[in-house]
Amino acid sequence: MNQPQTPKSSLSYFRWAFIVTALGLVLGAVLGWQTTGTIGGMATVFFICTVLAVLEISLSFDNAIVNANKLKEMTPVWQKRFLTWGIVIAVFGMRIVFPLAIVAIAAQIGPWDALVLAAREPAEYARIMNDAHLPIAAFGGTFLMMVGLNYFFNHEKQVHWIGGLEKMMARSATIKGIEIAFVLALMLVFSWLIGGEEATVFVHCAIYGLLTFLAVEVVGGLLDASQQTMSAAAKGGLGAFIYLEVLDASFSFDGVIGAFALTQNLFVIAIGLGIGAMYVRSMTIMLVEKGTLAEYRYLEHGAFYAILILSVIMYVQTLVHIPEVITGLGGAALIGLSLWSSIRHNRREKVEGHVARQEELHA
Repeated sequence: MNQPQTPKSSLSYFRWAFIVTALGLVLGAVLGWQTTGTIGGMATVFFICTVLAVLEISLSFDNAIVNANKLKEMTPVWQKRFLTWGIVIAVFGMRIVFPLAIVAIAAQIGPWDALVLAAREPAEYARIMNDAHLPIAAFGGTFLMMVGLNYFFNHEKQVHWIGGLEKMMARSATIKGIEIAFVLALMLVFSWLIGGEEATVFVHCAIYGLLTFLAVEVVGGLLDASQQTMSAAAKGGLGAFIYLEVLDASFSFDGVIGAFALTQNLFVIAIGLGIGAMYVRSMTIMLVEKGTLAEYRYLEHGAFYAILILSVIMYVQTLVHIPEVITGLGGAALIGLSLWSSIRHNRREKVEGHVARQEELHA
C-alpha cells in the first residue's frame, strides 16, 4: 500500500545550493590563498565570493519567478532538462563563457587568448569588459523591456495588481505593436541623450535586442504551436527552453558587468555568481512544486515590474553609473510589496468567505 508523500520543507529545496555554496566558498578561499599567499587575501576572496552570491540572488529573484511561470507550461521532460542542462548553461555559459566571448570579440583575439588574458592580466580584461558595457546594456535592457511589456500589454490578462495602470495597458494591447513602438521611442530618446558615435552603437545593439526577442517569440511559437505538427517532447518544451535561456542571459548581463566593480578575477566572479545561480534554480523549483505563484496572485506582477525597472536602469546606466545594490534592492522591494499585497488579498478573501458562510447559516 502506497504511503502518502510527506510535503517537502522549503529548506529541502536548497540542499544542492547549500552544498555548492560550501564547495564554492572553500574553492574561493583556496584561490585567494594561491593568488595572495596570505590569510587576509584568502579572507578577502572568501568575502567577495559571498557578496557576489548575494548580489546574484538579489538581482535574479525576479528571474526565478518568471522561470517558474514559464516552467508551469512546459512538459515534465523539458522541465527536468531546463533544471539540469539549463543550470549548466547558466553557470558555465553566462558566468564564464559569456565574459570570455565579449573580451574575445572586443579585443579581436581567440577564446583561449581571452582566458589567458583573464588569468594573467585581469586589469586589462576588466577594462575591456567595462568598455563593452554600453552595447551590453542596450541589448539586455531592450530584451528585458520587451519581456516586461509583453506581460502587461495582454488583453487576456484578468488579474491586476495596480488596477488603473494595468487595466489601461491590457486594453491598449488591442493596438498591434504598441509595446514595440514604446521601446523604439525610448531607444530614440536615449540615443539622443547619449549622442556621438556611442549613440549609433546603442541603437544598433538595442535593435539586436529587440530582434532577438521577436525571433525567440517566433521560434517558440513555431516549436510549441501545434499538437498535430509537433511531437509531445517539443510541445511546451524547446521553444520555452530557448526563451528561458535567452532571458537568463539578459538577466545575467548586469550581474556579470557589476561583479567587476568588486574583483577583476574572472574565476572569483564565476564562483560567486555560480553560487547565486544555484539559489535561483532552487527557488524556481520551489515556486513550481509548491504552486506559490497561484497562492500569491500578485507575486508575478511584482517580478515583471522589477524586470521593467531593471531594463530602464540598464538604459540609464549608459549615461550614469547606478550601483548594483540599488538595482537589487529595488527589485526585491517590488517583489516584497507584491507578496504583501497577495497576503492581504488572501486574508480579505478568507474573511469575506467566512462572513458569507455565517450569513448562509443565519438565513
